[in-house]
Amino acid sequence: MIHYTVLPLEVVLEGIEQMEDTSIQLTVNGITMQVQPINATQASIIRITSCNPQHYLNPQYSPGRIIEFQPVI
Repeated sequence: MIHYTVLPLEVVLEGIEQMEDTSIQLTVNGITMQVQPINATQASIIRITSCNPQHYLNPQYSPGRIIEFQPVI
């Protein structure tokens, strides 16, 4: 991604060290995806990381959708 700005790089990236990435990678129905957990059994899809192009065409797994999953203990 390219970001054009008149601000100095130090201002744009200020606080990036404190950012915490809480996303996790799941495989649901054979589709590998990166999700943002909402609670213990639900997550919001951030992106699909599968290599199969057919997985990207399934509207059930589009970014922003809420999915149910069973945590592995």
